[in-house]
Amino acid sequence: MSIKTLTETDFKKEVLDQKGRILVDFNAFWCGPCQMVGVTLEELSDNYNIMSVDIDENPELAEEYEVSTIPCLVLFEDGKEIKRNVGVQSKKYLEKWLSK
Repeated sequence: MSIKTLTETDFKKEVLDQKGRILVDFNAFWCGPCQMVGVTLEELSDNYNIMSVDIDENPELAEEYEVSTIPCLVLFEDGKEIKRNVGVQSKKYLEKWLSK
C-alpha cells in the first residue's frame, strides 16, 4: 500500500469518517526530518493505513490540529485522535507506538 496525500477537501471523508486506525503525517516538502520520517512511513505503509498532509498546502488543517512542529504524526481511531508523536523516530519505535 502507498501513502495517500490528503487535502482539506478530502480529510473528513478519508480520516474522520473512517472506522479503524489511520496515521496522518503532517509534514512539509522542505522539511528534512519530514523526508526522513517519510521513508520510514513508506516502509510501514504495507501494514498500516497512512495518510500525508502538507501543512503549507493545507494550513487550516495544521491549525485545526494544532500542528506547530513537524513532522507530526497523529493517530486517529474511528475518526478521533488517540495520540500523537512529534519528530524523527526509528522504524522499530514507530511500529511499537502504532501497535499500542
